[in-house]
Amino acid sequence: MKARTGLSVCRARLQAGLALIRRGCRKGHRYKGALAAGWLAVLAAAPLLLLAGHNTRARAAIPFPQDEKPPAGNIQNGKKLYTSYGCFECHGRQAQGTVVVGPRLGPNPISFPAFGKYVRQPTGQMPPFTAKVTSDADLADIYAFLQSLPQPPKADSIPALK
Repeated sequence: MKARTGLSVCRARLQAGLALIRRGCRKGHRYKGALAAGWLAVLAAAPLLLLAGHNTRARAAIPFPQDEKPPAGNIQNGKKLYTSYGCFECHGRQAQGTVVVGPRLGPNPISFPAFGKYVRQPTGQMPPFTAKVTSDADLADIYAFLQSLPQPPKADSIPALK
C-alpha cells in the first residue's frame, strides 16, 4: 500500500468537503453542507500551515560551518558573474533583496561556508549552482562582490523619511 503524503490527505479532505456541499445543495440543506465543507477546508489547510511553519524553523536551525577568513576574491569579476548568472533578477542589482523572491545578500553576507553550501544545495526556489556550473573561485568572487557593497543609509539620514 502506498503511503499518503500530507498533500494527498488534504486533497482528499477538500474533495470530501466539496462532495458535502454538492449533496447539501441537492437536498435543500445549503447551510449545513456549506458549514461542514468550511470546517473540512479549515481542517485540510491546518496541517499545511503547521508543516510550513515547521519547515521554516527547521531551515533556520541548520548549522552552517563558520570560517574566520573568507577566501580572497576578485570584486569586479564577482560583479560580472553576479549579473551573468542572473542573481540580480531575484536578489536585486545591489543584492538588496526583494519582497517577492530573493532575500537580501549584501552588504553583510552570511559566512562563506554557509553561502557556498546554500548556493550548491538551496532549500527554496533558487536553482542549485553545482561545482560543474560555478567553480569555487567564482563563488569566492561573487562573495567578495557581496562584501564590497556599501551599507545603505540610515533611515534618519534620509530627508524624505523625517
